[in-house]
Amino acid sequence: MQLALNQLPGHLAQGLRPLYTLHGDEPLQLQEAADAIRAAARAAGFTERSVFTVQGAHFDWSAVLAAGSALSLFADKQIIELRIPSGKPGGKEGAAALAQLAQQAAQAQEVLTLVHLPRLDAASKKTAWFTALDAHGIHIPIQPIEREQLPGWIAQRLQAQGQQVASGQAGQRSLAFFADQVEGNLLAAHQEIQKLGLLYPPGELTPEHIAQAVANVARYDVFKLSEAVLSGNLERTTRMLDGLQAEGVAEVLVHWTLAEDIRNLQRARAALDAGEPLPLVLRQLRIWGKKEQLFAQLLPRLRPARLAKLLLAAHQVDGIVKGLALPGWPAHGWQALHRLAFDMVQAVQSAR
Repeated sequence: MQLALNQLPGHLAQGLRPLYTLHGDEPLQLQEAADAIRAAARAAGFTERSVFTVQGAHFDWSAVLAAGSALSLFADKQIIELRIPSGKPGGKEGAAALAQLAQQAAQAQEVLTLVHLPRLDAASKKTAWFTALDAHGIHIPIQPIEREQLPGWIAQRLQAQGQQVASGQAGQRSLAFFADQVEGNLLAAHQEIQKLGLLYPPGELTPEHIAQAVANVARYDVFKLSEAVLSGNLERTTRMLDGLQAEGVAEVLVHWTLAEDIRNLQRARAALDAGEPLPLVLRQLRIWGKKEQLFAQLLPRLRPARLAKLLLAAHQVDGIVKGLALPGWPAHGWQALHRLAFDMVQAVQSAR
């Protein structure tokens, strides 16, 4: 059974289940969810803890299955933690063993089993072993905190330690500044919030408090750059490009990300003009999630001529990031990427 992360505290207050699976790539939230489950287990008398890490196809599953067996009447209750960093249990034998462990765990009242997995793709969620984990226990997907959710998340964390920003626009600007400083680095955001709790007493934090205390620890994902560009957010696009350059991300990877969006927009626009339904077009192009929503908003209004110009510009920037000089373009690769992104944002804004 799936449980949302924000439902976990209420669930644990009502009692423990014998099997939990956490899956996702956000370290802070994974750590906090696991800590909450462990704390509830300790309070319920689970005093022993064993940890196993699955490494490779030749992992010895027999030790895990033996540890997870129901204990005798006089044995201590124990927590069995199974970490699978690759997200794959390791061939048919591992898949069968994990499914067996799930079934076994559901029947062992003196053992609590906690399985740790990275973010799973759709195919992994359809496997027999994940189906068994879902059927016999609780699985909690750990979703990343998106940029638009970050100010609210920060405000909740500040409130939990007795602090808050000013009301009205001043407070919203403070939260937006804070979010810009920590975007893509939730663990560091947590640490910056704790720092504010150490530096200042409970109560209202001024914009000056936050500006002076919060360090710039943002980490940018090149694939999130697409969302910033397709949203028409020039300020965030510029900030992300500067951040990616500072982090040493390869120019060719950034160019590929921008160029692929332009190519997909042109392909989708051509398919729409040929009479194909938009949902089918986006599915064929493997456009999912938030980007699917952005494409759906833009495509009916983007003119083919504008997309053709963007595609030509992407072709020219491809040469620049590979060392070629072109008249009318900056010689420096990152400057050319900034200009290409600017042209894309302008196209998006004009299509609104």
